[in-house]
Amino acid sequence: MPHPTLVLASTSPYRRELLQRLGLPFLTAAPDVDEGRRPGETPQALVTRLAEAKARAVAAAYPTALIIGSDQVACVDGEILGKPGNREGAIAQLSRASGKAVEFETGLCLLNGASGRAQVSREPFRVHFRDLTAARIAGYVDREQPLNCAGSFKSEGLGIALFSRLEGDDPSALVGLPLIRLVAMLEAEGVEVLATSN
Repeated sequence: MPHPTLVLASTSPYRRELLQRLGLPFLTAAPDVDEGRRPGETPQALVTRLAEAKARAVAAAYPTALIIGSDQVACVDGEILGKPGNREGAIAQLSRASGKAVEFETGLCLLNGASGRAQVSREPFRVHFRDLTAARIAGYVDREQPLNCAGSFKSEGLGIALFSRLEGDDPSALVGLPLIRLVAMLEAEGVEVLATSN
């Protein structure tokens, strides 16, 4: 029996690259979602709400598909860090994170377009930063250009040199798509990632 179409409701190259690791064919679609935080909304509630909202935003175009939505925020000292957008913003974020633990919250949703069933979860991950000098921070930002990454680093690249320790169950969650949890969600929808032929 053929699998339903799999759709990644994201234009993130990092999420696309992660999903490719599972070896399943999939499409990508850009969700039209207001990603603003609601008054009093916790980071955990924000990422789970947005992950589901992104999946539902593309569901009308793919009514029989399995749709993956994901959202991530980074928090330091209880404040959400957005994407820095420019060199100065990245340097400021990394300077603030130096010597501290940064909390990442990643929301994940697998929506069955045909049944309307949504599996939603949240994956926490903690990154402990080394004490970083201004020169090291600037050198890192100039080399890797992490300007569209929450927290201003790419853990899958040179960003690993910024850390003293990582804590979490799923390292792929830190990049933006928790594959361990996604595999379990897909299996609950009858998609066997480790089947001999997909």
